[in-house]
Amino acid sequence: MAAGDMSQAELVADLKASLQDSSQFFTAASDADYKRHLNAAALDFGRKRGRTLVGSLTLVADQAGYDAPASYVAFKSSLWGVAPIASPKPWEPTYPGRLPAVRLVEESGVRKLHLDPPPTAAQISALGSEYRFYYFAGHVVDTTAANTTILAAERGLLLLRGQAEAMRELMFRGIAKPVQLRDGLTSMPRNGMPSHVYEKLIEEFNAA
Repeated sequence: MAAGDMSQAELVADLKASLQDSSQFFTAASDADYKRHLNAAALDFGRKRGRTLVGSLTLVADQAGYDAPASYVAFKSSLWGVAPIASPKPWEPTYPGRLPAVRLVEESGVRKLHLDPPPTAAQISALGSEYRFYYFAGHVVDTTAANTTILAAERGLLLLRGQAEAMRELMFRGIAKPVQLRDGLTSMPRNGMPSHVYEKLIEEFNAA
């Protein structure tokens, strides 16, 4: 599909149109079904097209926990102790010791970045109090096109993954009640078609 408006409303309209007859099963108010499909597609999109952002923490000596960015998914790499403020060598008197590793933890329902071991006063003095780092962030489909993080050139790939999500839901629906979709080649209905279509769409998405 050609590049176009990446707002949620336009993407919902195109996803709905692309599902054709199967759209009859998605009737939630305010297009909530299609928004859910697109949100799930955006979440998985990072597996194909990772989104890397730069984060920054203000370090406090011997403090391990810091608030994680709202968009944080996973840690990528640290910029602290890397040129132009390079870490001194082990044989130099100002060597600050082992730099902390970073992991995501949850404290009282709040997501925190845990630095282990906590930064020391000597490390902060040698390397600075600003801890900058790369992290993987989740993709977003926003009501405003400019805030959608997936490129317009990859609109078709996002919609493809949204179609797969719709088929996945139809597949689970079919466990309790039969869903019949016509295969497009004959006039005969085929039970279980959503699972087959889902597999094919995911294969196409993964191969892109």
